[in-house]
Amino acid sequence: MPPKRDRPLALTMGDPAGISLDISLAVWMNRQAWQTPPFILIGDPAALADRARLLGCDVLIRETDCTGAVAVFQDALPVLPVPCASPVTPGQPDSANAGAITGAIETAVRLTMEGSTSAIVTNPIAKSVLYDAGFQFPGHTEFLADIGQRLTGKPLLPVMMLAGPKLMAVPVTIHIPLKDVPAQLTSDLIYRTCAITVRDLRDRFGLASPRVAVAGLNPHAGENGALGLEDDAVIRPVIEWLKSEGVDITGPLPADTMFHDRARATYDVAICMYHDQALIPAKALGFDDSVNVTLGLPFIRTSPDHGTAFSLAAKGIARADSLLAALRMAQQLADNALRSQS
Repeated sequence: MPPKRDRPLALTMGDPAGISLDISLAVWMNRQAWQTPPFILIGDPAALADRARLLGCDVLIRETDCTGAVAVFQDALPVLPVPCASPVTPGQPDSANAGAITGAIETAVRLTMEGSTSAIVTNPIAKSVLYDAGFQFPGHTEFLADIGQRLTGKPLLPVMMLAGPKLMAVPVTIHIPLKDVPAQLTSDLIYRTCAITVRDLRDRFGLASPRVAVAGLNPHAGENGALGLEDDAVIRPVIEWLKSEGVDITGPLPADTMFHDRARATYDVAICMYHDQALIPAKALGFDDSVNVTLGLPFIRTSPDHGTAFSLAAKGIARADSLLAALRMAQQLADNALRSQS
């Protein structure tokens, strides 16, 4: 029997000058054909209504709280108001609206942590716009982790995973220059990243014994030290330790042979050493339908695997595939959580 879905997903508005309002409208307009999971949009209803007018969308927008969102979803797009400080112009980001953008994210976390919403789906933000308003975090993921830490009082290590139909990939280091990766790449960080990934694949994705493949840092995984020492000195001991704990894990593997069809059939998730090592194959194999999933948080969070695309805003050409995939995955993970509790 499928779980009872009495709570909506919390969908943040992202940067309203980008395509987030366009694709939010698209997944609601096609809710029946696409079987869109019920959500409540947390953001500015006036900006949403204006975007709907520009796109020619016949949509009824209803301001509501989470309690009424699922009931009205089939007839109206439910919105929990977080007003922007400045009028929104498509394609023209405005740092005056940074407070509303981050406020929507904080509201989504609070609602999900208190159980009013079942999971969070975040629309894209532009960090440069937020930096102009004093945003202190490297990105979306780190901000979410900080909110979670403040609400729980526990330190958190957020782990970014790109999940698509052909590949799930996790970068150990994320938004740092490539030249800084070897210094940041410690055995402790690799261990914690792998452990969190395995735990969440078990608990949230329902994989009883996840198969993990770990990429090397250097070409050919160091070639026995000829092309670098990190693979044997930093990465390999972690793999041996995790094996001793019963984890089904292999590596370090040469990254140039990890992502073809036959190789991917041997594992469930690839642990990569830096941002592009994970995101290039993930996006090449699933650009339109990959989802950004944050592991290691006390709530479920997914996001489309693309940016704000300011140049496409209000033109009616933005694709909503990745947002739909993010909503579906968030709902799937929320359903898995309900099943595990029953």
